[in-house]
Amino acid sequence: MKIHFMPFKANADRRHKFAKAKYKVTNWSKYNESLRRRGDVTVWIEESAAKAWFAPENQRRGRPAKFSELAIETCLQIRVVFGLALRQTQGFVRSVFHLMELVLPVPDFSTLSRRADGLKLSKPKPRTNSEPVALVIDSTGVKIFGAGEWQETKHGTRIKRRTWRKIHLGLDLNTGEIVCSELTEDTVADPTVVPDLLDQVEGPVATFLGDGAYDGFTTRQEIAKRYDGVEIIIPPPKTAIPGPQAATAPTARDRDILAIQKNGRMSWQKQTGYGRRSRGETLMGRFKQVIGTTLRSRKLNNQRTEAKLGVAVLNTMTALGRAAFEKVSA
Repeated sequence: MKIHFMPFKANADRRHKFAKAKYKVTNWSKYNESLRRRGDVTVWIEESAAKAWFAPENQRRGRPAKFSELAIETCLQIRVVFGLALRQTQGFVRSVFHLMELVLPVPDFSTLSRRADGLKLSKPKPRTNSEPVALVIDSTGVKIFGAGEWQETKHGTRIKRRTWRKIHLGLDLNTGEIVCSELTEDTVADPTVVPDLLDQVEGPVATFLGDGAYDGFTTRQEIAKRYDGVEIIIPPPKTAIPGPQAATAPTARDRDILAIQKNGRMSWQKQTGYGRRSRGETLMGRFKQVIGTTLRSRKLNNQRTEAKLGVAVLNTMTALGRAAFEKVSA
């Protein structure tokens, strides 16, 4: 039996010879305050939401909507931030309005569930950074409603209901902001989601980083077609070979393959800055730790709304303040 190790694990048995770099946070005061503000209700329920709480009048037939989309979004965002069920969300918002001395009705749980299907979320604030986006894309699985692995392990029951969804996130390395996101079924391949993710990115992209799952002519062509001069950093597989025109007119992928063949994969990763992609993996861990590993909604459209709200929550937390680091030892 052959065991294949990832390239970065090749020297794991000798890694103890190299001292691990140490960093320290240089803005503890501001960062601590930003962490405290994440639990401040006024961050999540603004006075502007109360002013636009009711839906505008429309001329369509049928019963008009009572609550605006902003009202539904505010309640569902509170649900995501504090990990509440729909009924508890109604009670929480109602108590906050009472403390704010606002005489406003609050959507009940069935209204929140029904309106979450296809809810149009408010547009994010425009980017304040004028730099081109340094985009890293990754995906991870999140659980949904189902029996779970415990029932299958304990009783040998085969789980018929799909118990996973796949969330795709795109992070701007310059600002720490999530600039694109998509929730799909777990059978959807990562490269097929790239066009939908790029549609959400505002402004030019200078760098695109992704793992080997995104390697392929279609993905590279899609990225190069959208952004002039973009640097695409995607590792080709171990079995990749240069194209027929590599000697005279090599593509970017050909140059990566030739560089790996000549100097090794570790050297290529260091030269291209591929290690920055680890921040995409860190983002996935942050999403699961802060937002959760399980989606509460049961319908796919509601789950997509829930995932989008989770992204908006993380971006709001990032805007409140980020930790600044400096290296103290090699």
